[in-house]
Amino acid sequence: MASLKELKGRINSVKSTQKITKAKQMVAAAKLRKAQAAAESARPYAARLADVVGSLAGRVTISDSSPRLLAGTGRDKVHLLVVANSDRGLCGAFNANIVKAAKVKAQELIGEGKTVLFFMVGRKGRVPIRRDYPNAILGQFDTTHVREPGFDEAEAIAAEVLALFDAGKFDVAHLIYGKFKNALVQEPTVTQLVPVPTPKVAVTDGAVVQYEPDEETILAELLPRYLRTQLFGALLENVASEQGASMTAMDNATRNAGELIKKLTIEYNRSRQAAITTELIEIIAGAEAL
Repeated sequence: MASLKELKGRINSVKSTQKITKAKQMVAAAKLRKAQAAAESARPYAARLADVVGSLAGRVTISDSSPRLLAGTGRDKVHLLVVANSDRGLCGAFNANIVKAAKVKAQELIGEGKTVLFFMVGRKGRVPIRRDYPNAILGQFDTTHVREPGFDEAEAIAAEVLALFDAGKFDVAHLIYGKFKNALVQEPTVTQLVPVPTPKVAVTDGAVVQYEPDEETILAELLPRYLRTQLFGALLENVASEQGASMTAMDNATRNAGELIKKLTIEYNRSRQAAITTELIEIIAGAEAL
């Protein structure tokens, strides 16, 4: 049985931890409001741009003159997984779930006879991916120097991915990130990034539209912007998801600390009562001996 001094020390230690987790929960809650608003405000633009690109792509016939981001390399052998994680911990299973989704996708592709490579965004996912795929990390982008990744970082990531694509390092790229649903739910999402997905059926809305310049020229300008927008949206979703997961994790930690403090306090009071009782018995026994 622990001594009274040890129990008191544990109670004080858990109380100090509870203060920290409570403070982190409040900070995450404050940051979540801003991050959620940013993620939600970016969704309509990304969705509309995807509609425009899909509409244009549905009207062109893929040929050698088509933009490479639309036509691809003509092969489907090497797949690049762009895995977006956070740089900080204390956010529950958020990063672990994204890594798990990446590994599931990798195993699925490997089972189909594909070669899988990784491009890591953020710090937390690198170690588990490197542990299981030691020679498969093609590149990484460090976001530890920024408080919250934004469009500049999305533009830099897009530039690196495009450079790898132009160099023939991969044929298909998939983006994996955490889509924000609410503070309790962050859904790992896998979406094709390169080549840009096109509608399975050509878009026919009944309107007669002529494009000047032609559709392929417009797509050559829009596709890199679409790629940057997709990455920007994923970074915003990740920030909101991280703060939501952190708030939930710190709330659970605070509650658990409270429960532990109650148990330790009960044990302390019992031990103290037992010590007092033992001391009284010894006093009474000493008095009787006199």
